[in-house]
Amino acid sequence: MASVNGKVALITGAANGIGEEVARRLHAKGAKLVLADVDGDRLAKVAAGLGDDRVVTAVADVRELADMEAAAAAGVERFGGIDIVMANAGIATYGSVLAVDPQAFKTLIDVNVVGVFHTVRAALPSVLERRGYVLIVSSAAAYAAAAGMAPYDASKAAVEHFANALRLEVAHRGVDVGSAHMLWIDTPLVQESKSDLPSTRRMLDSLPGPLGKTTSVQECGKLFVEGIEKRKRQVNCPRFVGLMRWLKPLLASRLGDLASGRQVAELLPKMDAEVAALGRSLSARTEALEKKK
Repeated sequence: MASVNGKVALITGAANGIGEEVARRLHAKGAKLVLADVDGDRLAKVAAGLGDDRVVTAVADVRELADMEAAAAAGVERFGGIDIVMANAGIATYGSVLAVDPQAFKTLIDVNVVGVFHTVRAALPSVLERRGYVLIVSSAAAYAAAAGMAPYDASKAAVEHFANALRLEVAHRGVDVGSAHMLWIDTPLVQESKSDLPSTRRMLDSLPGPLGKTTSVQECGKLFVEGIEKRKRQVNCPRFVGLMRWLKPLLASRLGDLASGRQVAELLPKMDAEVAALGRSLSARTEALEKKK
């Protein structure tokens, strides 16, 4: 898939952040887009900014298989099929295992894991017909766990392995599957965490070298599109995140635990206190979208 010109891409979580950026870049390269998001107002603005007849939008909740089936069907009806799927929709929670709201945990798993399954399940028949490409958006969190992020870490490890299994199932039918792994990207998800929890900012400041650096959405979008064009097995952003994949056994060892132990003992109680003061384990934006349902 050296060129995406004329290809049809279904992107979830397309109303902001990485999803929006990738949509803009693919559109500029001549792709046709099926953009899905639960935020209908923001999605309409993204589509209006693209401003032509190569875009179909679907106000869809990835937790609902029927919504994703309708989005995929709209793309097939309008453009004849789907070549690329980017299962990108995702949220984060705040707080340790003892502090996180159990309902927020369930919401995260439903969006981040069940939503990936629904997205792929709905679009896969057309992708198989076109011998296309699937990109599952995981995270660097699938390579290295972090205290206070257990729900998010679990979900991103789950979808990485989902991508690995899916790859085995469809390779002989000409479909390639990749997983994307990002560190800290300047998306609403990261911005909201920094704003809501001062401990997040302190944690990032304490990380050595580039590990605490926040990468722009534009740079991330560029790497994603490169990965889609080359049908990559892994897309890492920044590129050095790929090293974390090979260091995963060490990061999950006792030595890795010791490296973060002192910081966790100091910052985790502060994080949980901040979450308690907020009175919520989801960002205000995510909670507002939940209330619209």
